[in-house]
Amino acid sequence: MNRQQLTENIKRKGTFLCVGLDTDIKKLPPCVLESGVDDPVFTFNKAIIDATAPYCMAYKPNLAFYECLGAAGWAAFDLTVRYIRENYPDQFIIADAKRGDIGNTSQMYARTFFETMDADALTVAPYMGEDSVTPFLGYEGKWVVLLALTSNKGSADFQLNTDVFGNRLFEQVLKRSLQWGAASASTDSADKMMYVVGATQGSLFKDVRKIVPDHFLLVPGVGAQGGSLEEVCRYGMNADCGLIVNSSRAIIYADSSDRFAEQARIEAQKVQSEMERLLKIKI
Repeated sequence: MNRQQLTENIKRKGTFLCVGLDTDIKKLPPCVLESGVDDPVFTFNKAIIDATAPYCMAYKPNLAFYECLGAAGWAAFDLTVRYIRENYPDQFIIADAKRGDIGNTSQMYARTFFETMDADALTVAPYMGEDSVTPFLGYEGKWVVLLALTSNKGSADFQLNTDVFGNRLFEQVLKRSLQWGAASASTDSADKMMYVVGATQGSLFKDVRKIVPDHFLLVPGVGAQGGSLEEVCRYGMNADCGLIVNSSRAIIYADSSDRFAEQARIEAQKVQSEMERLLKIKI
């Protein structure tokens, strides 16, 4: 999915919501666990997807929740991606795997998620530098979502540290990675690279936008982590929206009864309504 398609989907649907499929088998509703289905994780995901698809433009399965189940988890992840592809082809699929290793290993990760699993985007850790990231950038229509300024408390341990010139680490990541994206092909790096910026970072979005004014930002931390959607839009939205805001637990675990999917729909619709209002104000 290219940048134009992403932007058109946001404007057409009036939403930049990404539903995070952090599907923990220990938190599934009893009605799913006790139903006797062979794959309760996929069964839960399918119900959540069917309920929320009208109100979001992306899904983000977090690989940790699938890998912990071994082969069965990978099968559930694969079925989830295939189900979205076949039934909701306008949805953007982000594999939240935070990969990144030496070049030949990154090539295998890229092949896994972009060829075998057919995700649209993959979260990638920048710590090992250019040669660990560029293998992911060589796929037409696929996106690298680079960790820049995350929503967790520990982000301050390294990401806000400054060098002798006063540049914070997250600013160095943004500036240096722009060169990687531009060097990998003739297209603008904003057409293939996004950045993770946590909703809990508030006004620091202004500093991010000074460096990457046109790039999409994947924004976790709204909902259960307490990030403010309005603050994110105030400081982070650009002329094309430029935001994909993720909410996971607040939507998918909104209810544990046999009405779990309906309640997820209600919560997603609430977020979509607020996003539609903010879009009308900002773009």
